[in-house]
Amino acid sequence: MTQPLEELLEQQIANLAHLSALLEQELHLISSRDAEALMNLLKEKEQTLDTIQQSDVAISKRYQALYTNADAPDSVTALIADAQKRLEDCQYQTQVNQKAVEQGQLRLSHLRNLMLEIRAKESLTYDKSGKPKGSGLGRGVSA
Repeated sequence: MTQPLEELLEQQIANLAHLSALLEQELHLISSRDAEALMNLLKEKEQTLDTIQQSDVAISKRYQALYTNADAPDSVTALIADAQKRLEDCQYQTQVNQKAVEQGQLRLSHLRNLMLEIRAKESLTYDKSGKPKGSGLGRGVSA
């Protein structure tokens, strides 16, 4: 027995609400840099996205079967609009999370460069005239 279109749309809205909650959690984990918890969350997010995709296919088939030549009732149109709004919210949250990851990568790159500069300064020695000169440590070793 096939489910009514309204029920499928309500399930999809619930799936999108769950995805939105996962995206909020993801942002928190990105900012706290909890890699293990983030990986577990990404697996759950992937499963939720698969569920959403499967629901989209079922909804599309059901919608086309019922309303190919007729207008959908207002209740169905309202549910579709709600689902679309939630989808747009999820897309926005995804963009925010992407920016957070990019900012985190930039901070890590900047930190790495600072550490390399500090190491380079620490390895400097001075010659007889008082000018900086790199230390001789590490020379003669080939990779």
